[in-house]
Amino acid sequence: MKVIVLGAGVVGVTTAWYLAKAGHEVTVVDRQPAAAMETSFANAGQISPGFSSPWAEPALPVKVLRWMASRHAPMVVRPRIDFAMMRWIEQLLANCNMHDYDINKSRMLRIAQYSRDCLDALRKDTGITYDDGQRGLIQLFRTQKQIDHAARDMALLDQAGIAHELLSPDEITRHEPGLSENRHLFSGGLRLPGDETGDCHMFTQRLAQKAEQELGVTFHYETTIEALDASATDIFGVRTSAGRMTADAYVVSMGSYSPLLLRPLGVHLPVYPTKGYSLTLPVTDAARAPLSTVCDSTHKVSITRLGDRIRIGGTAELTGYNLRLSRDRRELLELSFSELFGASGDLSQGAYWTGLRPSTPDGTPVIGPAGRFSNLWLNTGHGTLGWTMACGSGRVLSDRMSGKRTEIPCLDLSLDRYTTT
Repeated sequence: MKVIVLGAGVVGVTTAWYLAKAGHEVTVVDRQPAAAMETSFANAGQISPGFSSPWAEPALPVKVLRWMASRHAPMVVRPRIDFAMMRWIEQLLANCNMHDYDINKSRMLRIAQYSRDCLDALRKDTGITYDDGQRGLIQLFRTQKQIDHAARDMALLDQAGIAHELLSPDEITRHEPGLSENRHLFSGGLRLPGDETGDCHMFTQRLAQKAEQELGVTFHYETTIEALDASATDIFGVRTSAGRMTADAYVVSMGSYSPLLLRPLGVHLPVYPTKGYSLTLPVTDAARAPLSTVCDSTHKVSITRLGDRIRIGGTAELTGYNLRLSRDRRELLELSFSELFGASGDLSQGAYWTGLRPSTPDGTPVIGPAGRFSNLWLNTGHGTLGWTMACGSGRVLSDRMSGKRTEIPCLDLSLDRYTTT
């Protein structure tokens, strides 16, 4: 089968990889000059199945109200006349109850854990490297209330069979000695030993090269995707700046831009961009720098070691498709890092970046068929966890498109969950 994958971020490239491994003829189209140049370019660097949680939790509405008065709030809503944003927020709030939280987190844990296993297998099969590390992740709690709140998450981790341990401050510093000087700032932490780290941009570009050279995948870069041509039940072409392209099947993996492509077809994809930021800086004091990933639960900031660099990533901002760099968002990243790891990295040399995470109201990606169209498939909506879920998402979609039985339950990951009751 001939397949066109629309989008060359980490989700699109892993999808292309698994489809080509299954024997399909695959073409990837992207407007950028190379793979992983948008949201996959400088994310937080963590592959964290154990840290997979929906933003929509019961306490979120109260938190958002409190954050409105804070310059350094981890989540910011920029008021605008935007009906798509308002609808998305309405759906997000509808998920802010414990029943839906448990369902959504369980789904996310399932695909994220499977994805980590797929990545491990891919790494062994290909020998691919990407400043990767397998030293776990620590979710840092500054207050006892945060520790108490983690109890329910730990119960869900137990159900999913994900290894975890609650640590005291002394135990935390044995895993992350760079935190020793500032141990008075935290009360405990949740360690997830199976979580990993790595440079998503490096991984995606190297996998794209392997897919092209070893599996015959064709990449069309610097090619703008303009529209899909469709009948009532089928897609029969994609219009691009390089001309019309045709295939037997089409996969939309365009991140936050996926709903814009699908809307003219009457496919309503509940994905909205949540803007995130990161700083990448050189290590200046290895003894005080993080060894793996530390997630600051108070500021919702992740601090990750990537070789001789430190990646500081986080915050969520609802502001449409605006890619302007915000000063107060940088201040939040610098604040969290400075409090925890001091002068272990040179903030003055930090490369500041922003990207649009394609987020669903329930936190779970949309993987599967696209409504009434028999040959149109979706793999998007991964939010902050595209790097974490990419390999598993690509493998699940490839198996479904190939008529194979998937290795994990996946029907509740499709768009149908938004259209059926």
